[in-house]
Amino acid sequence: MNERILKRVEKPSRYVGGEYGVPKKEKSKLNYCICFPDVYEVAMSNMSIRIVASAIESVDGAVCDRCFAPWSDMGDLLKKEGVLLESLDLKMPLKDFDMVGFTLQYEMSYTTILYMLDLGGIPLRREERGEEFPIIQAGGPCAVNPEPLADFIDIFVIGDGEESMQELVKLKLQTKTKAEFLQKASLIQGVYVPSLVDVNYKPDGKIESFSIKEPIKKALCKDLDSAVFPTVQAVPNCESVFDRAVIEVMRGCYRGCRFCQAGFIYRPVRTKSVKTLTEQACSLVKNSGFDELGLNSLSTGDYPHLKELIKSLKENLPDDVHLALPSLRLDSFDGEFVQESRKSSLTFAPEAGTQRLRDVINKDITEEDVERGLNMAFDNGYTGIKLYFMFGLPTETEEDIIGICNIVDRIRKIYSASPQRARRLRISVSASTFIPKPFTPFQWERQISEEEVKQKVALLKSRLYSKNTTISWNDFALSEMEAVLARGDRRVGKAIQRAYEKGCYLDGWTDKFNAKLWNEAFEEVGVDKTFYTREWGEDEILPWDFIDVFVDKQFLLKERKKAYSSEVTGSCKTGCKGCGMQKAYRCDV
Repeated sequence: MNERILKRVEKPSRYVGGEYGVPKKEKSKLNYCICFPDVYEVAMSNMSIRIVASAIESVDGAVCDRCFAPWSDMGDLLKKEGVLLESLDLKMPLKDFDMVGFTLQYEMSYTTILYMLDLGGIPLRREERGEEFPIIQAGGPCAVNPEPLADFIDIFVIGDGEESMQELVKLKLQTKTKAEFLQKASLIQGVYVPSLVDVNYKPDGKIESFSIKEPIKKALCKDLDSAVFPTVQAVPNCESVFDRAVIEVMRGCYRGCRFCQAGFIYRPVRTKSVKTLTEQACSLVKNSGFDELGLNSLSTGDYPHLKELIKSLKENLPDDVHLALPSLRLDSFDGEFVQESRKSSLTFAPEAGTQRLRDVINKDITEEDVERGLNMAFDNGYTGIKLYFMFGLPTETEEDIIGICNIVDRIRKIYSASPQRARRLRISVSASTFIPKPFTPFQWERQISEEEVKQKVALLKSRLYSKNTTISWNDFALSEMEAVLARGDRRVGKAIQRAYEKGCYLDGWTDKFNAKLWNEAFEEVGVDKTFYTREWGEDEILPWDFIDVFVDKQFLLKERKKAYSSEVTGSCKTGCKGCGMQKAYRCDV
């Protein structure tokens, strides 16, 4: 990066590369740049891009570089000086790579993808890019509905990236033209090429059909023990969101919470052995020097060998290495686990204020679970509790909002029941607006209006009298836009491009998100936001219906019906629930 430019930006360390733990790279037969559409501090904390990079570099003749979104000060300077956005290691402009891949971790990163393409000298729309420009690829959790980005991305990878990315890179090394590559790539499991698929719409705007013969089956890594995993982790040049070594304990979740997209699209549960995890942890700590190790998964408390793993890690890691457990469910909380965390505050996510509504969402925890878990935490020295809830879940009533206040009162009583707990208890209550997501039993639900959110907030504030309790809630406009992008079809792409042209990017940052510009963008291109936040018909063709994540649509409909009857399905641990995954993978539960 130009030294003259670096001296004029707020955090030049974001752009220089050369971190400890990053080997020197040289150009190869295939030069791939993996991009995270957010700033350096966020990107460097992401484990998935490190896994994908390792998969790519395991292919002979391929090299994988990195590029992250510059903050607006750097972006403005690059445009003003006519300098293209470069990768961190090879210092190559994005336009000079053979392939450029974006990870789609959250919907509000979509305009940032266009921002990075633009700064990198690459035309935004795929039909504007000839052979001289790289193949633009995308993957990650949001790729399960690829349609909002179909006009900009050449090729999507749906599902796990370890094996599918290796296949793609090998194919790219063997093909000469884009057309040949895309045609052959479309035959790989998990690969979607939007240029090969047309969408037909009805007069009312609903989808009539897709010109596709067979569903796109997601890529599935069946054995995580033998899958590629990086044993070297770069140490960031500046403080990142999570400054620690990280291992993936397992993939998937047993629970089946009906609002949770990750719980369905990452099925089935696949665990790593204690031996593999210990070896990976020791290598990462040795090669990075981190004194903290994160044990990551959607529900680490459900890892069947967690006690054994913690024991093994303690025996094999240096004594000064601290284990960082993510938020634990109240019903998987254990005194041995809580002792591994630093005694400041704990995070729990009841999601709903009453048992009835928790049954609706299949959040299979009881009041007894709550009391047992909290007593264990308080006995181990914790004096702060963070609670996460959602507004606008299906069937929610005023009683459910008042139930949040009742939970807070209950926590205070549990804490004060023991005279040994002398320090003052701090409780933080955070509520977000429910967002219906693809491939969940609630994918057909409407999103509540801004006025409804205001009413619920007012009710909560009027009833929550507890001292030392803070309340926060998220911005409705941001939640609404996330819902539109999550359930959008190909037509939403026009609004995404217009929003970027009006100055929207890095929209995941609250001080960057501009609802007024986003709303203007939708109006200017003639796309109605409310079309995507309404309740959808169960017989309606959904924008992602041609994607097969191995969870049957009929199972999701059955779960939706059970939700309205407040019927709990429970965890996969208690037996197979018949979601359809057994067709692709034998789930041992």
